[in-house]
Amino acid sequence: MNKVDLAFAPALQQSELIRRKEVSPLELVELYLERIQQFNPKLGSYFTVTAEQAIDDAKIKTQMLAETEDLPLFFGVPISIKDLNPVAGIPCSYGNAALLGNVPDFDDGVVVKIKQAGFIILGKTASSELGSFPYTEATGFPPTRNPWNLEYTSGGSSGGAASSLAAGLCAIAQGSDGGGSIRGPAACCGLVGIKPSRGRVTHAPVGDRLNGIATNGPIGRTVADAAALLDAMSGYVTGDSYWLPDPEKPFLTACQEKVNNLRIAFCTSIPPLGKADANCHQGVMQTVKLLEEFGHIVEEKCPDISGLIEPFQIVWQSNVAACGVPAEILQPLNRWLLSRSCSAGEYLRAVYQMQIVARKIVMFFDTIDVLVMPVYLHSPIRIGEWGALSPEETFDNIVRWIAPCPAANATGQPAISLPVGFDDKGVPIAVQLIGKPTAEATLISLAAQLEAANPMYKHRPSNYY
Repeated sequence: MNKVDLAFAPALQQSELIRRKEVSPLELVELYLERIQQFNPKLGSYFTVTAEQAIDDAKIKTQMLAETEDLPLFFGVPISIKDLNPVAGIPCSYGNAALLGNVPDFDDGVVVKIKQAGFIILGKTASSELGSFPYTEATGFPPTRNPWNLEYTSGGSSGGAASSLAAGLCAIAQGSDGGGSIRGPAACCGLVGIKPSRGRVTHAPVGDRLNGIATNGPIGRTVADAAALLDAMSGYVTGDSYWLPDPEKPFLTACQEKVNNLRIAFCTSIPPLGKADANCHQGVMQTVKLLEEFGHIVEEKCPDISGLIEPFQIVWQSNVAACGVPAEILQPLNRWLLSRSCSAGEYLRAVYQMQIVARKIVMFFDTIDVLVMPVYLHSPIRIGEWGALSPEETFDNIVRWIAPCPAANATGQPAISLPVGFDDKGVPIAVQLIGKPTAEATLISLAAQLEAANPMYKHRPSNYY
């Protein structure tokens, strides 16, 4: 296998190559560090590259490989970590260069699990400031670009995670999603992103300050990669505010399980926020056609999310105040969101209203198994496209663009972003599948069925060969 094929190989394939001793962890790390050095300057995928630590870890793991066969699944596979998640000894900027002096002395809970799974961390990937925006143009850093077309965004807030993976600068990526921040970047970059069910992935050790709307999750080249990383990330840690029992079987096994006669709803319009553009509409309809061919029962209908818009915005924007970052170093939109901070009573009323609407949305799934929607309502925006707008105008554009995503955050339901094609600018098109509470396995099985019929992971952005 040549170096380019190896760089773009699915993480599970790399794991198998390591176990067969056809490639070493050190060879993989050196390959990715070479590619990061070559391509990251124009992509802005990584904020921090931990070359020395990665090489040291790879040398240790390469030696261990020669001494034992009792190794975790992803032993020696290189991964990237989003720069909203603390890793001991590595700067954590939260998307603002003024905070690069912040070097935590602990690992985030999900990072602990990633290390236990055998991964080697290559560095910290770019995030929008405080994870607030669906594009990644953070203060003091170059904008993060889409490897498929450098004029366009890779999405946000996990924009660096998706950009790095799509360009072959890591084998697999960790992200987080509080309103589409895994699904959107995965969609923009032609990858598979899973927003797990609430309580599936720990918020240890610091806890959750967004009332359960945000979660960590995987971004992979394939459904199987994403499912296997979700297995590695999942599990209760003592003291978690929300938790689920472990699944009966690993999520990876769901990729091999057939799903028959599911009841599937679809929609391409989110009243009153708008309807999908031609590209996103086409992606949904293309998927609907395949689902009908597979024998699933498909009908057009959508839950009413109109009552969710205002309370979700209040809860979401409260994150800026909760972070405690001084207003003077924030980007204009985050300063504006901070100025709109509400009282504790208003926040709790918003949480109460969000819970009422979320309950109604979950009831919609009493009669269906899966909802198919666009990820965003229109194709990715250009880098800096909204830069001249006022904060109010930008915020309104964001709300309308990401409209299909927040419902699953409010309800805590699982959702998957799956690539289905390309638009006329060469930028990927995707759909999202939203499932019943805790039903990741059903979504993974269905996504694997769709992927087998349309294996988008075989495509690569041409400038990174």
